[in-house]
Amino acid sequence: MKKSIYLLFVAVVTLCLAACGNGNSDSESQSDKKESNEGKPSLVVTTTFLKDMVSVLEEGVDGFDTHLIIPAGEDPHVYEPKASDLDSLKNADVVLYHGLDFEGRMADVLSSGVSVTEKFNESNLEEMEEDEGIVVDPHFWFDLDLYQQAMERVKETLIENNPDGKEQYEANFDAYVEELKELDSYIKSRIDEIPEKSRVLVTPHDAFNYFSRAYGMEVFAPQGVSTDSEVSNNQIQQTADKIVENNIKAIFIETTTNPDRMKRLQEVVKAQGGEVELVSDGNELLSDSLAPVGESGDTFLTMYRHNIDVIVDHLK
Repeated sequence: MKKSIYLLFVAVVTLCLAACGNGNSDSESQSDKKESNEGKPSLVVTTTFLKDMVSVLEEGVDGFDTHLIIPAGEDPHVYEPKASDLDSLKNADVVLYHGLDFEGRMADVLSSGVSVTEKFNESNLEEMEEDEGIVVDPHFWFDLDLYQQAMERVKETLIENNPDGKEQYEANFDAYVEELKELDSYIKSRIDEIPEKSRVLVTPHDAFNYFSRAYGMEVFAPQGVSTDSEVSNNQIQQTADKIVENNIKAIFIETTTNPDRMKRLQEVVKAQGGEVELVSDGNELLSDSLAPVGESGDTFLTMYRHNIDVIVDHLK
């Protein structure tokens, strides 16, 4: 009996020591985790456009550890978040995203973040007819005024979460506004090189309506606002008719869309007795993503200049 009591006592003591040991281990683990997370707060952005905005505003501040979800060259309309993306979003101190359903398949996991378009006046937004009805066109960045408004929302968010950097954020923003004004002048001067009757831009999907509104160029696309929508034979035919009727010189591929649709469009034009150049081979337009780092168009300013140079050089 005494031996049984003794063995029971030993077992209880052993369990207690193990529990205490585990408690210390957990405490140390939490301490290590806290220590590893000390330093810059984590900022998660969904797209290359937002990453570029943050990079510009963070110049000379470096207040955040920034992580990009959708890689350069990927299509945000149809991007499927990976488990690692969801972990990044869950653990982020700050999340920035476009909104307007641009990150179509990620909407449910972004609602707690900051949408850079949330303060846009609805009267400034373009609407398009899609399969599901009337939708808002999310490609606001081709309107430089709206892009500036979005960037101002990013600036406000950075200041809110890193007030020590306020002065530098403000200075960086003001300097960038001047660069946007220079870009606007450049775009207008280049478009002036295109004869008015030739100012028709044909692209795979409706990503350039804000550009059309801002700079007076007609835009036609066989696909809708989202690259997730289907393209009918009727849409291809209607676009081909427009090309033949207006003797349009060139049609353009985008980096984030399937080039086969535009090749098919070129073939339909040819079958109708017309001829149109399909612009590709490094001259694709950048619409839903900036270029990968190190390539032409890897910043917003160089992306827009790349696009306008390609468009004008092939239509003038």
